This record gives sequence, C-alpha cells and structure tokens, in this order.
Amino acid sequence: MDVYCAEQWRAVCFNCIDLFIMKIPESELIINGDGSIFHLHIRPEQLADKIILVGDQSRVGMFKPFLHEIECEGQSREFVFVTGKYNDTRITALSTGIGTDNIDIVLTELDALANIDFNTREVKQEHRSLTMVRLGTCGALQPDVPLGSFILSHYSIGFDGLMGWYAGRDEIVDLDMERAFMKHMDWPSVLPNPYFIKNSQKLIDKFKDCTVRGMTISAPGFYGPQGRCVRQQLAIPNMIDKIESFRYNNWKITNFEMEGSAIAGHAAHLGHEAITVCCAIAHRYFKDADTDYKPRMENLVRLVLDKFCEDDK
Repeated sequence: MDVYCAEQWRAVCFNCIDLFIMKIPESELIINGDGSIFHLHIRPEQLADKIILVGDQSRVGMFKPFLHEIECEGQSREFVFVTGKYNDTRITALSTGIGTDNIDIVLTELDALANIDFNTREVKQEHRSLTMVRLGTCGALQPDVPLGSFILSHYSIGFDGLMGWYAGRDEIVDLDMERAFMKHMDWPSVLPNPYFIKNSQKLIDKFKDCTVRGMTISAPGFYGPQGRCVRQQLAIPNMIDKIESFRYNNWKITNFEMEGSAIAGHAAHLGHEAITVCCAIAHRYFKDADTDYKPRMENLVRLVLDKFCEDDK
C-alpha cells in the first residue's frame, strides 16, 4: 500500500500540506474488516446526513418508536446507533458515552465516514457536511432558568482543553470572552484555558423559539469540574457563585453538561453544523434535582425530531 511512514505523516500534518494527495495510514484511521470505522462500527453507507447524539446508550431506544423504515442498527462498547426515517427524513441516532474524550472519537469518526474514501484512504474531493444535534441532560445555574427547562447552547464553553490539541484553536473561539471569563474567575494556571465557541447559527435559528437561550459549560468531570465538593476541596473557591455572576455583553452562563464543547469545536474545524439542547434535571442555584425526568426527555426527543426535520416535510 502506497502510504507515508508515521514521521512523514506527522510532518505533513504539522506543515498543513494538502491532505488530498495523501493516503491515510492504517495506524491513523483504523477500518474494521467489515468496512466499518474502528470504534463506532458504522459503515459509510449506514450514516445519515442528520444525526442526533445522546450520551446514554439507552436513549437511542427512545427514538426507535418514532422511526420507520429502520435500515440498520448496532452496538460497539457504549456506541449504539440506529438509522431510519422520521416522516421522510433519514436520521441516525447515536450514543456517545460520557465526556469530551469520547466526543473526540465520535466526531472524528463521523467526519471520516462522511469525508474519507475507505477504499483509497484519501480525503474526498467533495466535502459532505453533517448536521448534528446533541440531546442530553444538564444542571441549571441561573435562578431564572427553571428546573425542567430545555436549554439551547448558543455558546459552548470547554473546560476540557481538548481543542488545544488541534491546530487553529484560537481561530474558532471567542478570545475576548475567554479572557474576560478567566479574569473574572481568577483562573488557576494549572488548568487548561476554557474555550468559548459559538454553535451553528442555522440550528440556533431552528430551535431558539422553543428553548431557553443558553451559554453552556462542558466539564471534564461530574464532581470537581462542575463545582461539586464531596471530600476534596476545589481549586476555585466559590466556583458556582463566580460562574453564576459572570456577565459579558448580555450573556450569562446558564448550565453545565459534559460533551457540547467538543462537538462544537470539532464541527467548527471540520465544516459541520452542530448544536446542543439539554433538559435541566438539576438546579445548582436552588440545590435541587428531578430524578423522575424521563417524561421530559421523551418530550424533548419529539421536539428535536420535529424541529430537526421540519424543512424536509
């Protein structure tokens, strides 16, 4: 096979030489024997242009009663998928598992399914743009955002540092907002800089009339990175109060979740449309939670399907 050695590949990527002339080595993009991508176990022809991402693998089953003409479904580890039609729109529902590290896998492999020729291992000349909605749960931070609200992330804020591993990080973020937030928080130098990314305006316009306007933190953990103190002290004292009080050009931070920033970042880099919509099942300001939230999630599933597919009716 005519491929570059690892050292040549890294040098080419570092120097941003045109990747269209290259075959991607097997070590960099692993394709299973059945022609599916390594982790997701999805083949290119099984992926729809419109994708709904959920963290919990059991939530994929919530979509199946709404789908007809189910083409395919499968599971590999925590990655469960089904592709079928809602009305006349082809949809793939896929679980990602928890965390931005999983999203790094999922978004990279989804883009490869869309934009790499698995036979030649070359980038396709014609770019295929995917449209993705993450549907999940979150914790609300502001007193005027009620428990049970559907929060649309106009901005995603990454506490995870993932985008720093890719070239062009500063070109896709709002650096002024980032600096203002770090100053407000007295941000510790041991933590990666938070990054602020605007989500797809096309999808914001589609969902904004039925959701709460959100500015959402994606945390790399459920406890300390979201200001929960159990037996370990936090690096940022009064973290929740500081986050709740941050204001920038009429924006305030509304909620915590754990995946949206990496979805927004990869989508911005790779030329896809993406948004995150979450149901608030905990309230950090009022210190309460709703553990019986399944009916609200079922309503959100139907809302997302209807709004996602309304242009295709």
